Amino acid sequence: MQRLTLTPRPDKATKLEAIGLSFHAWDDYWNETACYRFNAQQVDELEAATEELHAMCLQAVGHVITQGRLAHLGFPLHAHALIEASWHKREPSLYGRFDLAYDGNSPPRMLEYNADTPTSLLESAVAQWYWLQDVFPKADQFNSLHERLVERWQQLRVQGPLHIASLDDNEEDWVCTHYLIETALQAGLHAEHITLENIGWDNAQQRYVDMAQKPITTLFKLYPWEWIFKEPFGLHIAASQTRFIEPAWKAVLSCKGILPVLWELFEGHPNLLPAYFEPGRLQHYARKPMFSREGANVQLHTPQGMSAGAEGPYGAEGFVYQALAPMPQFDGRYPVIGSWIVGDSAAGMCLREDTRPVTTNMSQFVPHFFE
Repeated sequence: MQRLTLTPRPDKATKLEAIGLSFHAWDDYWNETACYRFNAQQVDELEAATEELHAMCLQAVGHVITQGRLAHLGFPLHAHALIEASWHKREPSLYGRFDLAYDGNSPPRMLEYNADTPTSLLESAVAQWYWLQDVFPKADQFNSLHERLVERWQQLRVQGPLHIASLDDNEEDWVCTHYLIETALQAGLHAEHITLENIGWDNAQQRYVDMAQKPITTLFKLYPWEWIFKEPFGLHIAASQTRFIEPAWKAVLSCKGILPVLWELFEGHPNLLPAYFEPGRLQHYARKPMFSREGANVQLHTPQGMSAGAEGPYGAEGFVYQALAPMPQFDGRYPVIGSWIVGDSAAGMCLREDTRPVTTNMSQFVPHFFE
């Protein structure tokens, strides 16, 4: 694993905007002054670790539910039946993304699992693939994300129209959901975008409806379950007959409380870091809110002292304490590997890097290849 310095493509802005990556220049988000090079053995290791971690995570969800630990993970009581029913029905999921610490030599270590609302899809599936064709056309890339998403939509057997929702006035989420619409259309589905603010409740039909008062039979929402559980919108879910993608049980995987549960079940596993619900078990650690996004409200307690990630509104449900990962540094930057799962299979990776060891929404996306 190496970080290479490159000269960006002279027409990169035109090419990125042509595929819909409209926010590539925000804080230099898309960075092709560098890239990461892997070998085939390292890619195989990341792929195998991703699928093994995913299988372990599914076991952990089953453990949380059968042992009645949803409250321990910060979920409100009124959400328990919905999560449990979703799991017992084995409602299928679409995709997720592990965040891994990896230096190319030691085993990849799981930092967390964004199994509910991961973004960076267009960048990972399309933008870095076109970059590869332009810059390293003879090399390969760990990237079957687009094909796997199209195939997975077909496997989900969506009946009727598919509504894909994101918040109004959020460009990153808009881009991600419209890319998902493209993959659904290629799978032969009828898919359309709707803003979450425009989803209504028809009391007579007992259904969620769109702006044309048509029932929403299947809804993919790029909006966290833990937020839905706190809002009036969520009170109608059980009665709505709407099929949700991602299903409610995926909320358990996006809760940082899954980290100490994994350590309880698989203590010593080479792809896990020690993690606990209680403070005081670790000398050096990352304190993570049960629910947080983009590194917000994370504190690192290192031998050099304490440092904090971005400020945010998270932490009311409590924290977990995870041992510090041996984060690699390349040219003064800390890369985090986003390893994609579609269905139950590994489907590629992306890299975000920062000058700080906590990845945030300001961290840069850097493409990769392997030989």
